[in-house]
Amino acid sequence: MNARTMQPGGVADWRWAPAWVLTFVALWPVRGIAEAVLVLGALAGLVRLVGSRFRGGGALLSGPAWALTSVLFAAYWLPELIAAIDARDRLHAFGEVLIDLRYLPFLWVAAAAVASEAGRRRTFGGLAVIALVWTLDALVEAVCGTSPLFWLLDQAKHALSGHGMCTASEVEAADRLAGVLGPCNLKLGIVLASLSPFALAAARQRLGQLGWLAAASAIGLVVILAGSRASWLTYALVLLWTGWRALGGRKLMAVFAAGALMLVVANVLSPQVHERVQRTTLALTAQPGGMDAALSGRGRIWSAALCMVRQHPLNGVGPRAFRDEFAACDPQPGRPAAWGSGVAFHAHQIVLEVLSETGVIGLLLWLAGAALGWRAWRYADADARERARPAMLALAVSVFPLNTHLAAYSTFWGSVLLLLAALYAGSLWGREAQGAPPQS
Repeated sequence: MNARTMQPGGVADWRWAPAWVLTFVALWPVRGIAEAVLVLGALAGLVRLVGSRFRGGGALLSGPAWALTSVLFAAYWLPELIAAIDARDRLHAFGEVLIDLRYLPFLWVAAAAVASEAGRRRTFGGLAVIALVWTLDALVEAVCGTSPLFWLLDQAKHALSGHGMCTASEVEAADRLAGVLGPCNLKLGIVLASLSPFALAAARQRLGQLGWLAAASAIGLVVILAGSRASWLTYALVLLWTGWRALGGRKLMAVFAAGALMLVVANVLSPQVHERVQRTTLALTAQPGGMDAALSGRGRIWSAALCMVRQHPLNGVGPRAFRDEFAACDPQPGRPAAWGSGVAFHAHQIVLEVLSETGVIGLLLWLAGAALGWRAWRYADADARERARPAMLALAVSVFPLNTHLAAYSTFWGSVLLLLAALYAGSLWGREAQGAPPQS
């Protein structure tokens, strides 16, 4: 171990980072605790960096990695700051902006977790294990009706607080496979679809084509049963990219044919899947409102988002203010909504969310961040791209613009997107010791 590694703030001081990242992800089913882990890890990293006056930074991350993580944070955070200036509830808006400053050290520490070969192997391998364990747990639920992992969490919550993770009404209203996240947090499909590049990469590396096929089939079945149609598209993009590399064109077409057959069978056997397929076919009818019904009312939400863009074109209505402005822009006030009672909380589409909440300025900043992320990929060498490929794919499919999305500025999904961005930057450029190119 050299002197640079031993000095304060050196690599040895950051060996906890991969375990922290994996702990944060594993605790996603317990949202409050996961958020506390995020904050504590970010603060610990910041304290170490400030205490060492950022000495040894090159041993922790390369110059380009420091720059890319900071730029990606700025592309996410600056739109919030600019949008808060004239938000209706400025106090709340600026509160959100200040709270989200925690994401800068979060990005640095998460990038540092994968900046070395050993850290990347532990982190990416751990993410693969988490995704596969959650998949097996969901398959058990599909057969037995109960997720073992969620049951354990629910029993622990009962023992500590006297009540479970979810209310009886939430359990009754659940319309899909819930898995470890539970019936009050029906996001398992999109979460697994976004984490699947790590699992598929690990399966292919260890077991070749058969490993990839087995993992792809198991995750695919869970995504069909647990996911929204957005997660189906997300996972299809993952299969297209990874399957082309693992199997080639002909075999990949066979995989998609098998996936289509799996969907047909699920459509027959699962009332929930049948309902979503039926809803999708409404888009092909010529009936008025068919498209909006197929989109579960999102056409109405998107119309409201465009109204907000017209009224606040430069910097939007403010971070997380969509729900407050929805009533004034609702194109069908007073009519029952397809999603149930209450207003829409966000635009359900990442471009419209950024435009409506942060305006054209916010969208330009997001595009600038995406362009710099793509530039980093283009200028990286082949080995660096191979290292970063699972994280790059996970991030790309999670923000794919021709899809519907969870709220990018929510606590949960915002932290997921930023974690993937950090893993991408850290694995792409690594540390100076790995030969990362100098900044130009």
